[in-house]
Amino acid sequence: MNGIWYYITAFIVIWVLAIVFKKPLTKAGVEITPPMLMWKTTRLRTTIDKIANKSSRFWKGYMNVGIVVSFVAMVVMSYILIDSLSTINTAPSVSLVIPGVEIPGSPITVPLGYGLIALATVLVVHEFSHGIIARVEKVSIKSIGLMLLTILPGAFVEPDDEQMEKISKLGRMRIYVAGSIANMSLASVSLLTVLLLSNLIFPSTFHENGMDIKAIIPNTPADHILETGMIILSVNGKTITDTKSYNDAFSNLRPDQNISIITNKGDYYLTTSKNPKNTSKGYVGVSATPHFEIKKEVSNILGNTLPWALFNFYDLFSWIFTLNLGIGLFNLLPIRMLDGGALFKDLLSFKFSEKVVNALLNLTTFLFVAIIIFSLFYGLFKGVV
Repeated sequence: MNGIWYYITAFIVIWVLAIVFKKPLTKAGVEITPPMLMWKTTRLRTTIDKIANKSSRFWKGYMNVGIVVSFVAMVVMSYILIDSLSTINTAPSVSLVIPGVEIPGSPITVPLGYGLIALATVLVVHEFSHGIIARVEKVSIKSIGLMLLTILPGAFVEPDDEQMEKISKLGRMRIYVAGSIANMSLASVSLLTVLLLSNLIFPSTFHENGMDIKAIIPNTPADHILETGMIILSVNGKTITDTKSYNDAFSNLRPDQNISIITNKGDYYLTTSKNPKNTSKGYVGVSATPHFEIKKEVSNILGNTLPWALFNFYDLFSWIFTLNLGIGLFNLLPIRMLDGGALFKDLLSFKFSEKVVNALLNLTTFLFVAIIIFSLFYGLFKGVV
């Protein structure tokens, strides 16, 4: 079942309940202004104050480094976004990602459960970090809340705008970068967890036996030939037992080469294309991960069911890493309404007049929004046709 039906069902249920119970919800502080539901509270301000007051010097130092990291990330992300136009046919780097929904033209589909949990961590960590650094900078927080735009969830921390304008530019920039730096920090912790599982725990619990196909890139040689869920056992006569043998087999492929791929569901034949990142290499268009089997000594102790729960943690932290890193970096693009746009504006204001600053920010906003919209619609249209 495509996750879109879960969203449609949730949309109907939520808005029917919102209309039926409008009076008690309004009394509880929920603002119902279709297509938006918004709940504001001041209860969590004390918690944010306690965190901010414990180590204000640490938070300022951390975010000073964060300003530098964010500026570098802004430049890198801007370059990647512009450069993505050159590989839009084969390796699109911009796509719409909705947990549980398979989007035509998108190279990945985020699982519904893991995706929603990961998205929740993105929102909570991002907004609370804005609030903590705002209080470090002595900016009052009017409210904290949750929102629902039709069916899309969101969270917010509402600082006092007048106080924001009165503090130093450096203080404002620390507040602007706090959300993305928090997302990147959580992504780093999640990555370390994933590496711990994959490099220490998995090798002592499982052994590799082939490679599981997790995704097929649309409009590549493997598209409509191979399928997700297959286990790759051999490539061009070379047995695939683990990640190393898999990488060795694929690294030796050349463009326009006829190859055979043996899987647990049969033998398949295809012709490679040019790798978009290295045209001298062959390209198949498969994303695969190791196929694991439990070691006998482990199964004798823990059985054949419990050890597989480790993969649930692996998948969850992988998506927490992916969404926090991706959304955190995207938020740093120099676009109005994003934190990156506010950061870019204050950075430019050190050297340029307000008129020049606004002109440059309008230019980058127009450029990157145009690239994003074009990439999304191109990928969607290409995926549909």
